[in-house]
Amino acid sequence: MKKAFQHIVSTGAFLGCCLGLFSSAASADLLTDVKQKKEMTIGTEAQFAPFEFIKDGKIVGYSADLLSLVMADLPGVQANRQDVPFQAILPGLSVKKFDFVVTSVTVTKDRDAKFAFTLPIAEATVAILRRTQDGNFTSPDQLSGKVVGSQAGSAQLKVARDFDSKLRAQGKPGLKDIREYVSFDEAYADLAAGRLDAVAQSMSNLGPLVKSRPDTFAVVQPAIGPKTYYAWVGRKDGDSASLVKFFSDGIARANTSGKMTELQKKWFGFTMPLPVDRLPAPEM
Repeated sequence: MKKAFQHIVSTGAFLGCCLGLFSSAASADLLTDVKQKKEMTIGTEAQFAPFEFIKDGKIVGYSADLLSLVMADLPGVQANRQDVPFQAILPGLSVKKFDFVVTSVTVTKDRDAKFAFTLPIAEATVAILRRTQDGNFTSPDQLSGKVVGSQAGSAQLKVARDFDSKLRAQGKPGLKDIREYVSFDEAYADLAAGRLDAVAQSMSNLGPLVKSRPDTFAVVQPAIGPKTYYAWVGRKDGDSASLVKFFSDGIARANTSGKMTELQKKWFGFTMPLPVDRLPAPEM
């Protein structure tokens, strides 16, 4: 009888343990955790105007305003934004340094395979920036022999390298050099100083820059890369799925309500029609 009782107790403890593990696994939901903790850690790179940049000690810009709209559906939850170099954004998300990434990440095939992207927040198609005084530089095909800069680890850098390969495949010399920078602001400074001939960057970033500094910078048309998009990013796991959906739903509401169009006019001076029902498959 004693052995039978011990067996029952042992079996009950085992089942209780299993149920506890099941309950823990079932409740592993990042959005629920965020609501309970009343805070969320967000990774961003605040050196990417007009999307994210520092003004008077605060992170401001298009993404900051869009984030405020979305976070209105999480009343009482504090979004703690950590400003880190872009090169550390996705690795930091992978090791759970952040709950989510709210910065302008270009959707690529490689990234899409590893991370969960929201709906697009802006277009990210890449073009070439030149000095205004270089008036004879009017086509991307004239990049052969020139020094081009872009941000290390960025999709824009990849587009510049792909375009270099395209030129060489056409029997042209190709780019003289491709230089990598921690931030695009550093590349702009070198371009203005004559240490670069061009910068590969997205049109949505270049438009406001050229508008604010027309005597210094101009855009070379047409674009050099395929049509691409910026989106926000979460981890590609079951725990994060609800949080990614929350942000995607918020972006969709901002898009359909016209609020996103208002923010685009405010920060870019033009609008970018974006898909509201899906994230287009990346072409690069």
